Amino acid sequence: MGWEMWLGVAAVAISAVALTVAMTVWSQQRRRRRLDPPVVAAEQPDDAGQLIAFVANPSKPAAANLERTVRQVCAEADLPEPLWFETTIEDPGVGQTREALARGADIVVAVGGDGTVRAVAEAMVGTGTPMGLIPIGTGNLLARNLDLPITDPEEALRIVVAGADRVIDVGWARVLEYAEPDGGARDPARTGTTGAGPAGDGDGGPATGSEADASGPPAASDEQPEGALAGRDTETAHIFLVIAGLGFDAAMVADADATLKAKVGWVAYFVAGIRHLHGRRLRAQIQLDDAPPVQAKLRTLMVGNCGKLPGGITLLPDAVLDDGILDIAAIDTRGGVVGWAQLFGDVVMQGFGVTNDLPAKIGRIDHARAKRVRVRVEGGEQAQVDGDLLGRAVELEAWVEPGGLVVRTA
Repeated sequence: MGWEMWLGVAAVAISAVALTVAMTVWSQQRRRRRLDPPVVAAEQPDDAGQLIAFVANPSKPAAANLERTVRQVCAEADLPEPLWFETTIEDPGVGQTREALARGADIVVAVGGDGTVRAVAEAMVGTGTPMGLIPIGTGNLLARNLDLPITDPEEALRIVVAGADRVIDVGWARVLEYAEPDGGARDPARTGTTGAGPAGDGDGGPATGSEADASGPPAASDEQPEGALAGRDTETAHIFLVIAGLGFDAAMVADADATLKAKVGWVAYFVAGIRHLHGRRLRAQIQLDDAPPVQAKLRTLMVGNCGKLPGGITLLPDAVLDDGILDIAAIDTRGGVVGWAQLFGDVVMQGFGVTNDLPAKIGRIDHARAKRVRVRVEGGEQAQVDGDLLGRAVELEAWVEPGGLVVRTA
C-alpha cells in the first residue's frame, strides 16, 4: 500500500472523528438552550406596545399553524394585533415587508427559509427597523450564525417579542457577465456593463448597494420564489447575509433534490455534492479591493459575511457579522474522494481552532479578507447567494455594506 493510500485512509479517519466531535458539541449546545428558562415579554418593558409584522412563506409546512400561535403570544404580551403577510411566487417578501413598514411596524419578522430571510432583509436594509427571524427552512443560515433556535418556532417567537437588537453588516453580489448556454462567455457589452471597475463607481455599470447612496438601494429581486433567482440580469445587486459562492458549493445547491430536501433537510445538499466530487478545477482570476488580480486554481470561491454552516461546520472561523469586512475562502482539492475527505476534516477542525499544516496536502483552504472581491472564471460556473441560485456566472462581484441591518437576537 503506497503512502498516498495511507494518507487517504488517515484523512478519512480524521474526518470521521472531527464530524463526531462537531455533532456532539452541537447536540450539547442544543440541549443547553432547551434547558434555559424561556424569555418572557415582561423582561423587556420598553418593548410594550410594539407592532410586529410577520412575513411568512406559506409553502413551509410549519407555517400552517403558526399564525394562531403568533396572535396568541402577542395577546398574552399585551401587544397590538400583529400584521400577517404571506409571500407569493411573484413576490417572495420584498413587497410585503415594504407594506408592513408603511403601516408602522416596529419589527418585521421573516417566517420561512433563507430565501424569505433574504427578501425581507432586502427591503429593510437602511431602515433602522429590527428584523426578527422564525427559521423554518432547510439551511436557516442566518439564524444559525445568530445562535437563534432553528427547531423551535415558539422559542424563536419569544425572542422576537422580548429579545435585544444587534446591528450587522450585509453583503451584496452582482453577476457582471453570464455564460452563454453552450458554456461560452457572454459579451459584457451586450449586458449593459463594461465588466471592469466596481459597480456604482462611474464605470458604466449601474449604481447599487451602499456604493451608491444617491441612487437608493438596489433593485428588488422579488420576481422569483424562494430558492431561485433565475434570469440573466447584470444590473441587480442581490443581498446575502451569510455566504455567496461560485463553483462547487453553488453546483450542490443547483442539483439538490427538492423532495429529498423536504425529507432530510440540509443533508440533501451533501448528497447532491457527491456528483461533483470529480468535477473540473476552475481557473479563476481573483481581485481583492484595489490589489492586482491573481490567478488561482480552485474548486469553489466563497465570500462570507459570517461562517457557520449546517451540521456544526464553520467554514470561515474568523468571520464576524459586524466587522465591516468580508471573509473569503478559496477551496481546492485533488485526489478525488481522498482529497475531499482530507479537506472536509480540515474544515471541521478549523471550527475548533485546529489547522492542518502537514506537508503533501491534497486539499487546501486559503483565507483572505476584503471589502470587495471580484472573481472571473472562463466558461462560467454556478453562483449562489445564501442558497439562492444566480445562474452560471463568468464574472461575479461582491461587496460589504457595513451596519446595514438591525436584527432581533436573544
